Amino acid sequence: MYGLPVDEVRRLYPACYQRLYERVKPERDVSNDKTLREQWWLFRRTNIQLRSAIAGLPRFIGTTETAKHRLFSFISGSITPDQKIRVVGSDSALLLGVLSSAIHVDWSLATGGWLGVGNDPVYNNTRCFEPFPFPSDDTGLTPALTDRIRELAEQLDAHRKARQAAHEAVTLTGLYNVLEKLRRGEALNAKDKTLHEQGLVSVLQSLHDELDAAVLQAYGWADLGPVPWTDDAARAAWTETLLGRLVALNAKRAAEEATGTVSWLRPEFQDPARRAAAAAPPAPQQTGIEGVETTAEAEARTDEADDSTDAEATVPATTPGSTVSVTATVHPWPAALPEQMRSVAQLLAASPAPLPLAAIEAAFKGKGPWKKGLPRILDTLEALGRAQLDAGGWRG
Repeated sequence: MYGLPVDEVRRLYPACYQRLYERVKPERDVSNDKTLREQWWLFRRTNIQLRSAIAGLPRFIGTTETAKHRLFSFISGSITPDQKIRVVGSDSALLLGVLSSAIHVDWSLATGGWLGVGNDPVYNNTRCFEPFPFPSDDTGLTPALTDRIRELAEQLDAHRKARQAAHEAVTLTGLYNVLEKLRRGEALNAKDKTLHEQGLVSVLQSLHDELDAAVLQAYGWADLGPVPWTDDAARAAWTETLLGRLVALNAKRAAEEATGTVSWLRPEFQDPARRAAAAAPPAPQQTGIEGVETTAEAEARTDEADDSTDAEATVPATTPGSTVSVTATVHPWPAALPEQMRSVAQLLAASPAPLPLAAIEAAFKGKGPWKKGLPRILDTLEALGRAQLDAGGWRG
């Protein structure tokens, strides 16, 4: 139901509407929360940040919050994950490869928590992912290594999914239980041998070994050598050295960011400057000094623009005491809420001056009562720190 007004829910999904109407609406009607009463068909929390991060991606990277083995996989962009999935909003096989390597797994085990009867590790975004320093060209990540890590990550993801599709009994936990025994040189029981054959676990082992070697080389740390899986003392020493180097690289990255140099993982989404440049309309043309339009005039012009895909609208770019207007192409109003929020945020970020509500409305064209939802979008952007209201209107 996300992004849909209630009449669209009723029209498109009548069975869902009836269930919500009968089971949810009565409880919401007596809620003290005005938003819950008015938006009774929607989740209380819609996680706008997550939806914005994965909007438009054909796939993204996910890992379960709590699991015996720390595994990362590609998830179809058609899926909206629940709260037990930790999401990386990227479709990059390079990121999947680095995250799937022993380098990141060891880091996540050291920084994350532990939970459950089996004392399973917990992956926390703020502790396991955000401080983790990824390799870059300053560490030895070359174009050739980038291609190699991507290739191995794609093979790894495809191999596991193919084995699970071919054999119903093959699970990721089962595969990695057998892989753990192979790494330690332990004997396999009858069930393990079946999983080994059905899951082709030796192939899985070789992919991980090659991936670990490539990622170590991308960090410039090939001197660490292969992970010593069979010797506990050597394994602990290897991990201690690795973590020390990662902490030092984290400090280097933090110092760089303090001076304004940021190693974006997904610059087209994360970098405000790139996003503003991508959203910037064609170069404005000065149309002269004239009076600021009234809301009625702006709405009238927008209604006319609705009938023409090539229409232009005068968007007042006003500051206190100024009445300068510029001409900008009218943009189609997106159908989905994440794109609507992104478009409004980009419009505000690209504007050199605050925009009144009428000007924001005039910058878009669309059918239906889309303007009614615009104030709520602006309020949400303000809560997220993406918009600010002042005397001249809204600014990014």
